[in-house]
Amino acid sequence: MPLCCVSSSCSATVFAAAPRFWVGRSVVQLGASEMGSKRGVSNSSIPESATSEDKEGKKLKGLVASVPSSGTSHIKENSGESITDVVGLKNDLARIEAMTFQELRATLRRIGIPAKGRKPDLISALKCYFDQEMNVSKREENSDEKNCVEIGSESKSKMQRSKREKQSTREITMKVDGIVIRSKQMQSTVTDEIAGEMAKGKMAKGEILSISKKQVTGICIEGGGGEVNGMIEPWTILTHKKPQKHWVAYNPRTMRPPPLSRNVNSVKLMSWNVNGLRALLKMEGFSAGQLAQREMFDVLCLQETKLQEKDVEAIKDRLMEGYENSYWTCSVSKLGYSGTAIISRKKPLSVTYGLGISDHDSEGRLITAEFDSFYLLSSYVPNSGDGLRRLTYRTTEWDPSLGSYIKELEKSKPVILTGDLNCAHQEIDIYDPAGNKRSAGFTIEERESFEANFLSRGFVDTYRRQHPHAVGYTYWGYRHGLRKTNKGWRLDYFLVSESIAGKVHDSYILPDISGSDHSPIGLILKL
Repeated sequence: MPLCCVSSSCSATVFAAAPRFWVGRSVVQLGASEMGSKRGVSNSSIPESATSEDKEGKKLKGLVASVPSSGTSHIKENSGESITDVVGLKNDLARIEAMTFQELRATLRRIGIPAKGRKPDLISALKCYFDQEMNVSKREENSDEKNCVEIGSESKSKMQRSKREKQSTREITMKVDGIVIRSKQMQSTVTDEIAGEMAKGKMAKGEILSISKKQVTGICIEGGGGEVNGMIEPWTILTHKKPQKHWVAYNPRTMRPPPLSRNVNSVKLMSWNVNGLRALLKMEGFSAGQLAQREMFDVLCLQETKLQEKDVEAIKDRLMEGYENSYWTCSVSKLGYSGTAIISRKKPLSVTYGLGISDHDSEGRLITAEFDSFYLLSSYVPNSGDGLRRLTYRTTEWDPSLGSYIKELEKSKPVILTGDLNCAHQEIDIYDPAGNKRSAGFTIEERESFEANFLSRGFVDTYRRQHPHAVGYTYWGYRHGLRKTNKGWRLDYFLVSESIAGKVHDSYILPDISGSDHSPIGLILKL
């Protein structure tokens, strides 16, 4: 079986590894690459389909009521009913329920509101008008500004409709200053364009953004959103096309637990799909030594190194001091493709390459390192590819073989499987689930295979167990700058045996580290 395994000291480095400590809120912004997206079928290459909200909006028959800024009523007197009778409804809203469809239409026309829709819509429109009249008279006496109330035609209940209308029509003020972003989660807030402006830093510190008269679904602002060097960090913005009420954006600055005490024995693991290690090391502003110094990991697992065996020795000399044990496997069936590595401070007890199955082991997709208390696997699971041409191979051959392999290892000690597993398991793990149902990485076949071969066999998704409602992505396509607007996928995992899941102190994502279309992920395990 082809492999290239090396364990030697790295000499040509600038940054020496410092003593083990926790680096809390320090930020090292690594360089960004403009390489094309590697993912054959993803949300970066597939035109985004219209959202369900957009489709529904076209069907709705809206009723718009212009609410005056003062307390005076703008009611047209028509024959058949006096102004006094119409105004009297304001003080007896129960009468509105008893009105006939024709009476409701006539009343709405008298006060200048288009009377379209079903009877519940007309009732809601009339009630909303009087509610706004009363509110305006109390708080807007000195205001010239007119607010527009937009009412949809479908409602589950009057209480839900009232709540939704107030949310969609009130003026939302956001001060772009990390500590004062609204902490309240909302289903309808700002548009993708607004989120993009925030991510690009075009909204200066202290600037006030007022949004009104518009209801847009699909973007939520998560409380505690951070600002670094005057720029909003895009991952603090919850971006999802079908967000649930209890979801929040994953923010590693506020959602990671306190560091362990120095006297607690632990290991810190990191995994990163680098999308070409040579290109990463050539990137201006990137330093493997700085990354090691900042994160102080004990073991680093790499995927998609894209190295050939002849490149390994030269690459090792450009890595990190203090990590003298490095193990590499390269693709021989397709040069400059795939490839994985494990780089460690401590020498493993043993190292194994591949699954031991020739049909799976020519692309350099797996390394297993045995340590005292666990096995650690760095894996780059095959992508199903353009047109899903490798979907059957991936779900019926690779995944079952890998699942059986790790269950066999587990007979002797717990297993930690990490890497780019090329599957967004649930809808919370992908920005646009509806638009990617037949995209590689989110097909029902891949998701069911992920469940059947790993999770149902006793392995725990450590990030999801720690953060059941946190939307955190690890991959963003290059093609449309999706990282800037946080429209991504969670494809990278730390899966662990159930027997050690309780020892996980932290499973986290480092979205501020760029240089690849993936971000690094980490795991801190108490030993």
